[in-house]
Amino acid sequence: MSSEVEIRAPAEQTEGTRSQILRWLKSVGDAVTENEPLIEIETDKVTVEVASPGSGTLREILKQEQDEIGPGDLLGRIEANGTASMDAGVVKPGVASATSTSARGVTPASGAGSTSAEASATDARVLSPAVRRLLAERGLDASEVRGTGQGGRITVEDVLGYDAVTTSPTVGATLAASDTSLGSARHADVAISAASAHRIPHTAIRKRIAEHMVQSLLHTAPHVTTVFEADLTAVLEHRQRNKDDFARRGAPLTLTAYFLQATAAAIRAVPEVNSRWTDSALEVFDSMHIGVATALETGLVVPVLRDVQSRDLFETAQGLEDLVSRAREGRLSPADVRGGTFTISNHGVSGSLVATPIIINQPQSAILGVGKLEKRPIVVSENAEDRIVIRPRCYVTLTIDHRVMDGHQANRFLQTFVEWLATSHL
Repeated sequence: MSSEVEIRAPAEQTEGTRSQILRWLKSVGDAVTENEPLIEIETDKVTVEVASPGSGTLREILKQEQDEIGPGDLLGRIEANGTASMDAGVVKPGVASATSTSARGVTPASGAGSTSAEASATDARVLSPAVRRLLAERGLDASEVRGTGQGGRITVEDVLGYDAVTTSPTVGATLAASDTSLGSARHADVAISAASAHRIPHTAIRKRIAEHMVQSLLHTAPHVTTVFEADLTAVLEHRQRNKDDFARRGAPLTLTAYFLQATAAAIRAVPEVNSRWTDSALEVFDSMHIGVATALETGLVVPVLRDVQSRDLFETAQGLEDLVSRAREGRLSPADVRGGTFTISNHGVSGSLVATPIIINQPQSAILGVGKLEKRPIVVSENAEDRIVIRPRCYVTLTIDHRVMDGHQANRFLQTFVEWLATSHL
């Protein structure tokens, strides 16, 4: 006697976020085992896996790929203790993957027969969500890519470095002709180039970022930005003395760890920065849960380091390493990106000198931007004489919600921030 097991969207993983089915890892008629990965759900922040709630046969799929879902939604049904159907019409996971990539305009790699498709379905259980997404977008089978990670695991870099897939001239010409035709119909007086192009479908994360940024800047908060310059001489000297000890203890000592500590000191001086605006009052948070913007090949995520106010430099570096490592490996949970009260964007790591305004991560009240560290000539006064010296410096910006605070408070925050970085207490 068989019984039915419902597959539902987990409330904890989707609450407060916009979610959609990214892909089913099994097809109708496939045998499933309890707790094996069954579905990938993409929220507006991270990608998470939903495990099978029971063993048996996947009998029904109610929510398809790209469908939006809510907490507790019924996604499908499993026939427990049933026998999997082996009908020829059932599409197996590997074949479904190829069909999906073809629909996106990407031709699957040639020579991928049923054996590689089955291997791909098996390998998918040990690949990170980011790697699986990249493989699908490029029409690649996992068996085609050599893994350089631990135990031969395929990393994001392995997929990005695979150069076997090239753009088809025929496809490019077809796209170009189509674009030119549309342009002529809509703008007959404008010359449209026939250059080839390809389309990259928006992910749920990318679409949510776009909506969030427009909403924050244009419809929610009046943004005001102030700019200071920080001297990192003391920080670099301290880091040089302590980085080996930190590394031995399992916490790489990065500049971002210092920026987090300086932020905690500045928030103590200007608590309103760590707050959110409501219609009736300003809610100032006692805890400092600081989000650190992290750029990945698959998009931008902001994992949150909690209770920074109670961490010393080592604990901050340790917590930061854990978050960033899991972000790059696609292992963040929804809880890791929730509840931030303030955000740091260290855009200088990619070469940016100054970014202003930086869009506030609503419903927060401010965001700190840190630019590229570089040696600069500055004038210092000693014994009533001016002289030029070379110092490691960077621009720092604070963008605030002008409803919450005024410019003098933003200036006081950055003044405290740069003073902490420059002081000898390090």
